[in-house]
Amino acid sequence: MTEGTTHFRDHASRSAGSLAGHVLVVGEALIDIVGTGNSTHGTKAIPGGSPANVAVGLARLGVPTELVTRFGTDRYGHQLGAHLSGNGVQLAPGSVDPGFRTSTATAVLDRDGVASYEFDIRWEPPGLTMNRGCSAIHTGSIAAVLEPGADAIRTFLGEVADHPVTVTLDPNARPTITPDSDTTWSAIRGLAALSDLVKLSDEDCAFLRAGSSPDEVAAELLAADRTRCVVITRGGDGAIGLTRTARVEVNAPDITVIDTVGAGDSFMSALIAGLHARGLLGGARLDGLDDVVLRDVLDYAVKAAAITCTRHGADPPTATEHTNTWG
Repeated sequence: MTEGTTHFRDHASRSAGSLAGHVLVVGEALIDIVGTGNSTHGTKAIPGGSPANVAVGLARLGVPTELVTRFGTDRYGHQLGAHLSGNGVQLAPGSVDPGFRTSTATAVLDRDGVASYEFDIRWEPPGLTMNRGCSAIHTGSIAAVLEPGADAIRTFLGEVADHPVTVTLDPNARPTITPDSDTTWSAIRGLAALSDLVKLSDEDCAFLRAGSSPDEVAAELLAADRTRCVVITRGGDGAIGLTRTARVEVNAPDITVIDTVGAGDSFMSALIAGLHARGLLGGARLDGLDDVVLRDVLDYAVKAAAITCTRHGADPPTATEHTNTWG
């Protein structure tokens, strides 16, 4: 099968229903090399990559999840593989490539625990396919803009446009990877037009559409025929959710922040999980997402992100942890 060719796969070897209603995540998995600018304790190698973090977050919240990615069989690759499989993420065929060098991102934390990154990454996904029973496809971050993989994703989303599947996108803009904001915004607009839900941070908005308010950015994206919801996160100020007929805001709980690594990814996975639990994915494509439901899923997502901020690294909560923390 060639890259960019879409067809359905049935895996008889998998237990019946093991991926029923599952979410397919497409994007980079890498190792975060984390340290602080004034630390004397060295660095740690931690599994990461925004799409991989979202996949882990979904699996921990009880959503069957398959990840299409690419990493090697080097030391970092073995660490990634163990992390993903240990958290219940199903790796798509071709995701582990002995001839591929595992990508890294060096994260430096400031005094407030906010991370900045320098990347050593190559993104070339294996052939993109979709299993029967897939309810949603999620992509974003570096994978959505870094060639040659970004082109494969655009082709894939175009080919599944008529299938009963919900598409979610989190651009998670990285100026060090794509410094030209206008070119990056153009690419993201193209992917957003193929997506039902788009999530951005306020930092994404400031980089991609300097001078525009979050509501103005959302209005641009909601002008596309397919896009039905835009969510904008605002760190400690919570999140905004907008559709063509509703606008809701939720506050973030008061917490003591350890660091913000992976918080946006935890938010994204919990957002998808909340929609999944309400039967709004698949062919429904968010039909029934009124202001009450939107507020509920945003609140769930904000609280998942808050838990992640109270511990080191991209460590999303399980469903039990979420319930035990927030009720």
